[in-house]
Amino acid sequence: MRRHLYLIAGFLCLGLAVIGALLPVMPTTVFVIMAAYCFARSSPRLEARLLEHPRFGPHIVRWREKGAVSRSGKVAASIAFAVSIVLTLALTAMPWPLVTIAAAVVIGGWLWSRPEA
Repeated sequence: MRRHLYLIAGFLCLGLAVIGALLPVMPTTVFVIMAAYCFARSSPRLEARLLEHPRFGPHIVRWREKGAVSRSGKVAASIAFAVSIVLTLALTAMPWPLVTIAAAVVIGGWLWSRPEA
């Protein structure tokens, strides 16, 4: 039963990663890393496919081995935060922009504290 739940969660994370690839307000790589975690506990074949993926595989391996995030990943996330803040400021009333800014500061601060590979 637990294996099936991890498998479902893995596919859900992959779906969120696809959405993240299309929307500037959602991350992609984080969901792919989470999918790899779930697949490691449910489907070694799917985990291997993610680890061998030319775009995402190196990020997953770096995260697993060192907890590292590439400089380009940090910059891309920061740009996405900035776009999200601008969109929230333009499209919503207070206090929602403050929530977006707080999330960007907390998550961005944590992200930039990670080692680089």
